[in-house]
Amino acid sequence: MSDDERRVTAYHEAGHALVAHALPHTDPVHKITIMPRGRALGYTMILPDEDRYSTTRNQLLDQLAYSLGGRAAEELIFHDPSTGASNDIEKASALARAMVTQYGMTEAIGAIKLGANSDAPFMGRDYGHQRDYSESIAGLVDSEIRKLIENAHQEAFDILVANRKILDEMVLELLDKETLNKEEISKIFKKVKSVTARPAWTGSITRIPSDQPPVEVPARVVATEVKKPTRRKKASSDDQ
Repeated sequence: MSDDERRVTAYHEAGHALVAHALPHTDPVHKITIMPRGRALGYTMILPDEDRYSTTRNQLLDQLAYSLGGRAAEELIFHDPSTGASNDIEKASALARAMVTQYGMTEAIGAIKLGANSDAPFMGRDYGHQRDYSESIAGLVDSEIRKLIENAHQEAFDILVANRKILDEMVLELLDKETLNKEEISKIFKKVKSVTARPAWTGSITRIPSDQPPVEVPARVVATEVKKPTRRKKASSDDQ
């Protein structure tokens, strides 16, 4: 890989990581590397610290934004994005599609499942699939997907603009060391300007979220059962 490609890759991966770190609902960045692996010129590892069985709308919106953080970094720095973001765009498009057609996370569509199966494409024309929605709904789905992607893209770009100095610092570290671990990343990102939380969302202006907080989760008491020794039953006259 040439020096120019290494630099582009460093900005790309640093863009992913910085956007993820700045957003309030993302998992920690555990590793960044610009060492090629397979077809990937580098990668950023973002993982939860504990098992997760569901994902909130805000977490998905954050995923969209940091997925496009690499593309946004290339646009900001080089003014000429590369093909390196193709896989990121594919994943972001699939996630946005799922948010619209499966998870009910847009106001325009609502809590409705669209498409005969989860693989039914909505971007562009749908060939070879039986459609269970009208042309007007298909157009609305495309519009909502595009809106989610555009908002996430802009959010990522704005975060990088606000933290340009830290972005450059991360890139210099990557060019020097090639791989950074969680502790090294956290040290560099200590002064990142975080994004404020989004407004509450219920999917409708008529469904007003409650100001009353949820109940506190009670502390779990792990009861250790002490087994008592079993006594043998004495034989009675009736048993003989």
